[in-house]
Amino acid sequence: MPRTNFKELLDAGVHFGHLKRKWNPAMAPYIFMERNGIHIIDLEKTIVKLDEAASAIKHIARSGKKILFVATKKQAKEIVAEKVKAVNMPYVTERWPGGMLTNFPTIRKAVKKMSSIDKMATDGTFLNLSKRERLQITRQRAKLEKTLGSIIDLTRLPSALFIVDVCKEHIAVREAKRLGIPVFAMVDTNSDPSDIEFPIPANDDASKSISLIIGVLCQAIEEGLNERKLEKDKEPQQKDKKQIRKELETKDIPAALIEAIVEEDEEEELDDDNSVESDDEVSVKEIDETEEEL
Repeated sequence: MPRTNFKELLDAGVHFGHLKRKWNPAMAPYIFMERNGIHIIDLEKTIVKLDEAASAIKHIARSGKKILFVATKKQAKEIVAEKVKAVNMPYVTERWPGGMLTNFPTIRKAVKKMSSIDKMATDGTFLNLSKRERLQITRQRAKLEKTLGSIIDLTRLPSALFIVDVCKEHIAVREAKRLGIPVFAMVDTNSDPSDIEFPIPANDDASKSISLIIGVLCQAIEEGLNERKLEKDKEPQQKDKKQIRKELETKDIPAALIEAIVEEDEEEELDDDNSVESDDEVSVKEIDETEEEL
């Protein structure tokens, strides 16, 4: 089942592109028609591309890796901050700091500086400083929080990027391409999708369109995180079964009966695993090559 339908995309205005004179010829396969000088995006292709991106991003989240969301446009900032924070993923909604990926160790130093300032405030070091020094450090902490506060948990390079406007965030796209990090992105009719591994043809200017696409992807991330949690919960149960088997062996129980109990437990596990399988896993197999890059 697709994660969204034609009507939802239509109501959100996902199909509206840019003026014909501003179009990028590389977007021709995703354009349905022209009306009143404005290009209309083919929503059938948007549904297919969105499902592919959601399946891939779910697979990344299930493996425990991070996806960095980048959206510095005014109409996308609050949407990304609200939805992405709910799934505990890093995001950038202020100005993209140049070299954030290619010079990641320097960015990490700036993030650690925030932690050191917080430590100074708690261990009483602030009391030994003058009023002017305290004010300077506080302002520096606020500036770092504004630009880097949302990536404080990003201890290593992200496994993927999601970008709302590839034209505006061309520096982020260039850095990701240089490091071989796959990029998911909303591409409008004025964008170039050739450098994007998972392009989603959609209107990247309307807040409703951005909210819908981000919502679908965040839901896929949440599903991946829940599956990862279930897999971790199963591990101690398997250890408990091994302990039960050892206890049975210490008692006066025939070996054949112990084997029968163990085989019955294993069959129940296989049945549970088969029931968990879904259509999304089929699409995950289609991105095995992407998994190797991650």
